[in-house]
Amino acid sequence: MKAVPRTRSLPALLLAVLALVLATLYAPGASADTSVSAVARALRQSPVYVDPAARGQLSAADADTLAARIKDADKPLFIAVLPAGYPTTNLFADLRSATGVTGLYGIRLGDRFDARADSSVMSATARQNLVRSVQGEDAKAQLADFTDRALARMGGHAPRSWGGSAGNGGMSSTALITTAVVLVAAGAGGYALVHRTRRRREQEQRAALERLRVVVDEDITAFGEELDRLDFHPSEPGADDAMRADYERALDAYETAKQRMGAAHRPEDVRTVTEALEDGRFSLAQLAARREHRPLPERRPPCFFDPRHGPSVSDATWTPPGGAARQVPVCAADATRLADGRDPVIREVDTDYGRRPYWDAGPAYGPWAGGYFGGGLLPGLLVGTLLGSMMATPSYAADYGTGYGDFGGGGFEGGDVSGTDFDPGDFGGGFGDGGGDFGGGDGGGDFGGSF
Repeated sequence: MKAVPRTRSLPALLLAVLALVLATLYAPGASADTSVSAVARALRQSPVYVDPAARGQLSAADADTLAARIKDADKPLFIAVLPAGYPTTNLFADLRSATGVTGLYGIRLGDRFDARADSSVMSATARQNLVRSVQGEDAKAQLADFTDRALARMGGHAPRSWGGSAGNGGMSSTALITTAVVLVAAGAGGYALVHRTRRRREQEQRAALERLRVVVDEDITAFGEELDRLDFHPSEPGADDAMRADYERALDAYETAKQRMGAAHRPEDVRTVTEALEDGRFSLAQLAARREHRPLPERRPPCFFDPRHGPSVSDATWTPPGGAARQVPVCAADATRLADGRDPVIREVDTDYGRRPYWDAGPAYGPWAGGYFGGGLLPGLLVGTLLGSMMATPSYAADYGTGYGDFGGGGFEGGDVSGTDFDPGDFGGGFGDGGGDFGGGDGGGDFGGSF
């Protein structure tokens, strides 16, 4: 007769299953194993990891609050809090490789903090300025400030492995019915409120556009005057096809800017106008270099202090009143002024409180500046300014149809994507070289090298 296999008793089986569930739920966050792979496993399950040896820096409640905020924003932001003695060699690159998720990675290591990001999520300049803006704060304040500012500026989406912030389990049928009843009851009143809000927003946008129109018209006029001063004639002696092509692009940009401004209905429509002007000014810079037999200029953003100054020639350190230092693109004249300890020539505009720099003039200037400073550069430039603070709020995106993420100039990737899009150069430099005050480096790449 065949032997009957022995089976576990029901209590023993239940205990085994319970042990497996508890191990799955709690092992990543509570494990004393602080290897990079362990940290990566935890971050694939939740955006915030606090090492057991560093729990004195950030409480479990604060970590949960931070994680919920990141999940609600649907952004690939990863925060790790590690003890001071944690090995830093290749930390960022190894962690990014181990998680396999495109994103922005911030690490608090003892009392030091640094971050790296895939360039598709945040540019190196923006990330460096962001890191500098939170140096010197205690762990809770630093990580909260970094999270709030990063979420407003970064691209990408959260990995599916986080599973959102709703928790386990579904909604009961009773809860679904109750919710439906409440929604129906609120529908009529909500429609009226939305209609009034929409009408008020449209009125505010029209008023903002009219104020902004004055500034844009000044930009267009200034560009037309540059075309006249250049005094280029396609048939002049020495003119070649390359010069004529530069001149043609500049003329096209001038006409495009006028047409787009004439068709603008909302402040965000202005962005395409200033994009055309930026492109036209670069064409003029190329034409001038060809006529004078100089090397062709590098494609750089315009001067931060006044885009009418033309393409920048270098980056310079600038600190706004009450803000943190950051690198901004500057023209040759403003670079000289800063080097001599003098103030740059700043673009000021009319406000209800008198003349102000454009970055302190109101939210309508976000699209205007975004057209000039695309490619993810703008967020880092505006950290700590009035315009930067306004653009970090959800109401800005609702009112003006754009936000920091829109200045990326291309489709942001992020979330569950890795593989061939992972550039180790994005995670280069030592810990602290990416914008912190403790590494002594210049920022280097975004990921790689030592921490």
